Amino acid sequence: MTRISARPFAAHPPVADGVRPVNLRTDLRPLADLIELVFSDSMDGGGRSAIREMRFLSRMGYGLKFIARLNELALGISLGFVYIKDGKLVGNVSVYPASYPAALGETWILANVGVHPDFQRSGIARELMLASLDMVRKRGAARIILQVNYDNAPALRLYERHGFVYERAWRIWRRSGFTQASFAGIDNFHITRRRPSEWQSEYALAQAARPNNLGGLGWLKPLHRAAFQTPFWKQLRDVISLNSLERLIIRDEAAGDILASCWLESAVSFGNIRAWFFASPQIDHRPYAQAHLGNLVSRYSRSTIVVEHPRDDEVVSELLKQHQFKIKRELWHMRLDL
Repeated sequence: MTRISARPFAAHPPVADGVRPVNLRTDLRPLADLIELVFSDSMDGGGRSAIREMRFLSRMGYGLKFIARLNELALGISLGFVYIKDGKLVGNVSVYPASYPAALGETWILANVGVHPDFQRSGIARELMLASLDMVRKRGAARIILQVNYDNAPALRLYERHGFVYERAWRIWRRSGFTQASFAGIDNFHITRRRPSEWQSEYALAQAARPNNLGGLGWLKPLHRAAFQTPFWKQLRDVISLNSLERLIIRDEAAGDILASCWLESAVSFGNIRAWFFASPQIDHRPYAQAHLGNLVSRYSRSTIVVEHPRDDEVVSELLKQHQFKIKRELWHMRLDL
């Protein structure tokens, strides 16, 4: 989190109708109700957990002013805006700072743009967007990013009108730990952990396969050299917090280049295995993807596995289906450069 002031925690005068900044002490509970209503059809486990946390925090009273500075969810919500109509909270937009490397410029996340069904198509979403974009511009942001359901045509039109461009469409795939074993991967590839000295080779591979103008490595995973080097302090922090990131590669033994990489992330906080796969666009990546996915489901056959992957990669989509992964969400990633 960067460049966040305490100003959003100040009391705000009542507004009969219109946009105003979020007041955590009075807005959290009606906000939770609104977000749950508007996004009930697409809300995943993380979203439902956030709703429960909002309702819990709403009971903190005046103590919330201190707690919110230590709580990422509340701090992010506090920077957003709500729309009041006839004294009722009927619209919301959340604005969060993204933890991007400083070299990429300050980046913000736009989320939870929602309007009560009884008040939709009345210009409320547009006013909330304008207030948010004005706020991040005044803070000197380089860009603002968002993700939206692939088939949410009204939301897509709203973002297009405000200048957002499409980066890439992504799918979130999930394989339950109760799934029966699927076919094996290809065994004639040697899969090994990436050595620390090979970070530049893997970074070069990612630059070709996952450029930032196409969404980078995935949601909130921009392509930057910092993602490929793990300083000692971060390794120590991950050990203490029981987090781990394993980088598995298939190497061209003759040339020494990395042909394909698979990142496996686990943490106590999300209780599953998360995976990302990328390969050189200069090769037929089917056998490499098949080898990595076969290794993944073999090692973690009893665990829930979540894979984030570009929607336009039909080869990997076919292989994920064969390994009995199911599509949980399809999302557009969009960006507005400021």
